[in-house]
Amino acid sequence: MTAATAPAIETITPPPLSAAEVKDHLSLIADMTLVFSASHSFDVVAKSALERVAKYVGAEAASFFMLDDSAQTLICTACYGPVDITGLRLPATAGIVGRCIQTQEAGIVRDVRKDADFGASVDAKTGFITKSILVAPLTVGTQRLGAIEVINKNVGDNLFSPNDLALLHTLSRAAALAIHNLRLTDKLVLQERERHELELAAEIQRDLLPQAQSKDFPIHGINVPARAVSGDFYDILPRPDGRIWFNIADVSGKGMNAALLMAKTSSLFRCLAKSAEHPGQLLNAINSELCETNSHGMFVTMVGGLFDPATGVVRLTNAGHEPPLLFDIMRESFMSIPADAPPLGIATGIAGPDGYPVVELDLKGGSLYIFTDGLTEATTFGGGMLGLDGVRALIRDHTEESPDLRLKHIAGAVKLPGKPLHDDLTLLVVEDNGVRSAPPKPPGVQFEANAGVIMRIRVPAMADRLKLIRTAAMQAAAYCSCNEAWTQDLVLAVDEACQNIIRHAYGGVEGAGDIVVDFARDGDSLSVFLMDFAPPVDTAQIKSRDINDVRPGGLGVHLIKSVTDDARFLPPPPGVGNLFKLTKRLPPKVDCQG
Repeated sequence: MTAATAPAIETITPPPLSAAEVKDHLSLIADMTLVFSASHSFDVVAKSALERVAKYVGAEAASFFMLDDSAQTLICTACYGPVDITGLRLPATAGIVGRCIQTQEAGIVRDVRKDADFGASVDAKTGFITKSILVAPLTVGTQRLGAIEVINKNVGDNLFSPNDLALLHTLSRAAALAIHNLRLTDKLVLQERERHELELAAEIQRDLLPQAQSKDFPIHGINVPARAVSGDFYDILPRPDGRIWFNIADVSGKGMNAALLMAKTSSLFRCLAKSAEHPGQLLNAINSELCETNSHGMFVTMVGGLFDPATGVVRLTNAGHEPPLLFDIMRESFMSIPADAPPLGIATGIAGPDGYPVVELDLKGGSLYIFTDGLTEATTFGGGMLGLDGVRALIRDHTEESPDLRLKHIAGAVKLPGKPLHDDLTLLVVEDNGVRSAPPKPPGVQFEANAGVIMRIRVPAMADRLKLIRTAAMQAAAYCSCNEAWTQDLVLAVDEACQNIIRHAYGGVEGAGDIVVDFARDGDSLSVFLMDFAPPVDTAQIKSRDINDVRPGGLGVHLIKSVTDDARFLPPPPGVGNLFKLTKRLPPKVDCQG
């Protein structure tokens, strides 16, 4: 670097002060330190402080430049002099001030024209003429806050002295400490305000949750937030006719946005449930409302249901949520009910005119457990993830306890002392406490005395919805502990029968009506009842042809009969177009008694 381009900054050690000068310096430093430390707003006293400093050293102007939060920009936060440059923004490394901040050195520039770092752009804009500069950094420890500069000494020989530099450097330290303390105070105030707001939000959330129920009430729930506010929720809403609405949901994301969406979805459920006929219709309506106003790309997974304590039947819709578990207490077996619809708030028009798919379950004295992934993904005392197997084990371990205590113990098994939960944990149980003389039956269908409906599912007669029926068939087979080969035969027969309904009953017009499928254990067999609402078909015209007659079509009936023990049309009940029954004997040595 040549002499012409070298920085013209001076860092000369000041000569000793006279007694009078020492007194004046100390008086000013004491006054300014007191002003800085006593102020609750640095911006309020900054300009008057600059004026006092400028007048003391006999300068024309002075200013504070502070680094922004990114430390990439310098902002003039206060100034004194003939022009107001408050709010001026410069790159953090620009000019003599930027150099002072980067090097953390105070100095004197006697002639800015000889300093390569001096930028004349500000003078050009304001008309002010900068001749000399006195500059000192604002620093607390290793933290760089900004710099203070004093411009153009206009008394005496018009040159800043080393004593002026020493004074400014001392004052800059006091100012930096005051700024740092004020920022810490502001941060603490903000944290306290946020803490109070979170406590208020958490209290509002707790008020949104249902009140604790009596021990003999059939539905109980528990919510354990991972933080102050939760993105999980559940609700229990009794109807005047004795049936009970319930839900459990998990909002994507964390923090206040998730909490607000939780509150909105909870309110929508309570409001829209008053006029909804079934959970598929209700969740479809909630989805439409969320899609209209959701601006954060968030979504909600939810299981919504309607339970009839008089029959023990639950009508259930799962929108992208964890699969609930139906627990058969007598056999200690579980049936999983997977999601058959996407989460809420993603897109409208995905459920069809009849709403989301609905699964109908007869609890038959059992318990339905619904939970968020905060339970399955929780850490156990052994350090691993609980998972579905762990959830099943906990349910078995606490079967004999009352439902409220059972939920507390299951949640407590993963709520480790001194360790926060990884995610919000919410758990709901629906129990069939009633004793009935006979299980519910599909309309117009007579069962043997020990028969019982396991599951009902209703979907539009569309090819892409048949996967839901196939899944239901697999779950019904799993409920009866059937092997894989047996299950595959059942799925094949049910799927072919449903395709026949679409092709023949509804004339190949997808979505022309619905298909209702009931799975029931009938003695030592599993019976499947398939109902449609199309005009009655001529059963005499439906027969299988010779397997050796190779041409398209006509082999569906043959296929169904080859993998089942009986397949026949039954007289349909009122309001049903056609009723078709499949019967398949359960595998040997499998006890499916409910």
